[in-house]
Amino acid sequence: MNNKNSFDPADTSRIIEMAWEDRTPFEAIASNYGLSEAQVIALMREQLKRSAFNNWRRRVSGRVTKHQAKRPAEILRGYCPSQYKQR
Repeated sequence: MNNKNSFDPADTSRIIEMAWEDRTPFEAIASNYGLSEAQVIALMREQLKRSAFNNWRRRVSGRVTKHQAKRPAEILRGYCPSQYKQR
């Protein structure tokens, strides 16, 4: 699978940013960009240095907030309301 040719650099950057965010579930990436969790992992493996990829995998593995089904039902948003404040 070669994801890096599927998206322009801005979209690739945004996908990586969303993948690093603690409170953005993989389902939000899937709904915005059509990538499954496995495809996001493959894209991260292609785009990041090995050490950064390993750090990311350690960070998101088992994290409750990265999976919609594991999150509390009352949380419907994909990110914190104060995350994208207008400056």
